[in-house]
Amino acid sequence: MAEILNRKKEMILDQRNGDCLVSDMKISRSYVDTPIGMLRIDACRDGILCVKKVDEAGGADVMLGDSSGDLVKRCALELGEYFAGERRVFDLPLKLQGTAFQRRVWSILEEIPYGETRSYRQVALRCGNEKAARAVGMASHANPVLILVPCHRMIGTDGSLTGYAAGIGAKRYLLQMEKRGL
Repeated sequence: MAEILNRKKEMILDQRNGDCLVSDMKISRSYVDTPIGMLRIDACRDGILCVKKVDEAGGADVMLGDSSGDLVKRCALELGEYFAGERRVFDLPLKLQGTAFQRRVWSILEEIPYGETRSYRQVALRCGNEKAARAVGMASHANPVLILVPCHRMIGTDGSLTGYAAGIGAKRYLLQMEKRGL
């Protein structure tokens, strides 16, 4: 998918592939290099739209004097604090697009404390259907804001590390980093 960036557009989540597409509002984009690789941050004036692992930094477009620009800078700062072991909870407004079920799963994921994990089955139980573990996994995979909604804290019932959009190595790193920080 071609990267589209237009100052008068807003990023919205494309449910087919978890990427951000553009619609009608101002957005800002920035990149931050982290121990798990390059992360792209997209924001509109109302909140963070995407935190996604990318292969390399593209064109950053931080809109000075616009709240979207302030948000991408704040997000980059808070991610830096997180990776330095100085932050356990993020204080950023999120503008998440998804189905009601996805939003419910993401809300439950936000409740998993720093340094702890939950199984897909445990999250499915919190959603009201213990047989929905696969659906929980799919909702987790559609999470547009890596780390901020901590889908890396979800593991297999047997304790195994399972899929993560940024890769199993990144998931392992994040979980180990959080355990060290306790």
